[in-house]
Amino acid sequence: MIVTAGIDIGGTETKIGFVNREGEVVAFTSFLTNPAAGFEAFFKNLKHEISVMIENSQSSISLAGMGIGAPSGSYKNGTIEDSSNLGWPENLPVCDILENHFQVPAIVSNDANAAAVGEMLYGSAKGVQNFICITLGTGLGSGIVANGKLLLGANGHAGELGHTIAVHGGRECRCGKKGCLETYASATGLVRTVLESVQNGKSHPFLIPKKNGKLTAKMVTKAALAGDEMSIRAFEKTGEVLGKKLADTVALLNPERIVLTGGLSRAGDLILKPTKKHLNNNLLTVYRGSVDVTISEISNKKSAILGAAATMWFKLGEVREETI
Repeated sequence: MIVTAGIDIGGTETKIGFVNREGEVVAFTSFLTNPAAGFEAFFKNLKHEISVMIENSQSSISLAGMGIGAPSGSYKNGTIEDSSNLGWPENLPVCDILENHFQVPAIVSNDANAAAVGEMLYGSAKGVQNFICITLGTGLGSGIVANGKLLLGANGHAGELGHTIAVHGGRECRCGKKGCLETYASATGLVRTVLESVQNGKSHPFLIPKKNGKLTAKMVTKAALAGDEMSIRAFEKTGEVLGKKLADTVALLNPERIVLTGGLSRAGDLILKPTKKHLNNNLLTVYRGSVDVTISEISNKKSAILGAAATMWFKLGEVREETI
């Protein structure tokens, strides 16, 4: 069986899938990224996981190429460039590292761009010519498709919506600026909102991390679903900041759809409803009713994998050019 490997490198978790020409994920695994251990340890783990997947496959696997989606991934340069959520060296030659080990071609793109391609080919944006894919994970990424084409920009870094200013003079971001959107609208941003409330004495013990534990977005989601008012307010705040920034983005790009994906999107209506409300409240009249906001129909573990793998299939001439 001939496959490409789709690799989604996130700030918390890395996901790997073997994808055939038809877009089926025939094998899948994941492991913790652990950026603090350094990029050498990460790529050692990545190589090991891919090798194990090949060895354990029930059918003979022939790896034709590798597509990588990563924060600050440069499609044009084959590098991961100054990613604030990974903390690795600038201009890390990820494609060279994997090509030298596996002896197959490799390409890298921004993880949100990869997710957008996955949504365009296989998911909630199939057949949609103008849309934005928002990835809500450790940070916030955005992939933009205009007139059926992925927008890359001059250096391959178009779509860094997460590092536009949402709150002037606001929270410090790992990129060095203050008030970036992703410090409010992301899994880590949601947790920061809760912890600020905890510090102000607005929470109850259920949400305070254990002595050796750590508060997570999953814990906040669970509390909100159980009716915890402070957690619900945290989602409302997250959706407010995101919705207002998306209203600005709609004014610039005039998309017909916005697709939310990534770990935080699994909260469903908790994040979707306030985002839509504040988006619509801040849209110019001409745009009202013209843009749909939806949660990805693809498993959150697969959209960036499918997009990265499909981009590799395109490079190999196996996917129609007009779709990428």
